Parts: sequence; C-alpha cells; structure tokens
Amino acid sequence: MLMKLILRADVEHLGRLGDVVTVKPGYGRNFLIPRGLAMQATAGNLKVFESERRKLAAKRDAARGEAASFADKLASAKVVISVRVGEGDKLYGAVTSSNIVDALAALGIELDRKKIVLHDPIRAVGVYAVPVKLHPDVTAAVSVTVMPIGSQAAAALADEPKPAKTEDGDGPVAGEQAAG
Repeated sequence: MLMKLILRADVEHLGRLGDVVTVKPGYGRNFLIPRGLAMQATAGNLKVFESERRKLAAKRDAARGEAASFADKLASAKVVISVRVGEGDKLYGAVTSSNIVDALAALGIELDRKKIVLHDPIRAVGVYAVPVKLHPDVTAAVSVTVMPIGSQAAAALADEPKPAKTEDGDGPVAGEQAAG
C-alpha cells in the first residue's frame, strides 16, 4: 500500500516543491511529514498548499541565494593541511571531510562535514578541488592543499587543483598524483 503526498520542499531523489508523489507509508509518516517536507495529498490539502506555495517558493529561493553567496566565499578559500608523510609522499593516515571542516573553521568558515562530497579520503600529497553540496541546486569547490609537515612546497603545489573523487565516481581517484 502506497500513500500520495504533496512535497512542501525539494527532496533529493524524490521530487521538487509542489510535486505529488507516491511513497511507502513508513517513509511518509516517519520522515517526510514530521519534518514538514510533505503533506497528505487530499483535495483540502491541495487547496491549502496552493495558497502556501508562494511563501514556500520564496523561502526556497532565499535559501538558494544564501547558498550561492556562501559558495563564492568557499571558492575563494584556500585550505592547507599539513600531514605526516612517509616514503613516496604517502600519508600516514588520510585527510577526511572532518579534517577539511576543521581547517575551514580555522579560516573562520563554519560548515557541516556532511556537506562535503568526498567519496574516498585523500591519501597523497597534492592539491585537490573538493566539492561541497550546499543546496540541491548549489555546489561549490574548495581548494585543499595537502602537504608534508614543515614543507615549503605549498607554492609549488598550489598551481592547479585536481578534482577529488566524488560519491558518483566522477573525477580521478583522490590518491592520484598530477603529472608534472
């Protein structure tokens, strides 16, 4: 048995504001409705939603605008993470989204680590373009330079960031070195 809902916000992998969707009852009752993301698709609720649609669309557009301005701020940020390395510039451990968030916080930029789209941790020295999903429609890239502790090679590495491997598998593997 499935239930029909009207979406009150954009929901990734489901639909956009105002779409009437069919979902399993547990997903609707336990997740979408309590979070205010959807309401039951009845004739009365359709009329109520039409009057509410403009306010929700304005709220969504304001959130998109905020995310776009924050994306500009992130694009200009240059994150440098110093790590211990062994032979062949292999890291002891890895650079994860938590390390990137901590480095951004040191620059005065607060960000939730779940917004960083890093499929595999970074395991080699280099410069990486790490994608950050701020809004369903807005994605930014942060330049992350991973360098050995005490190294002055940051200027040499900061030439061209290479994309980090994302969840969907696009981009090179995070551990690949740039030819140069």
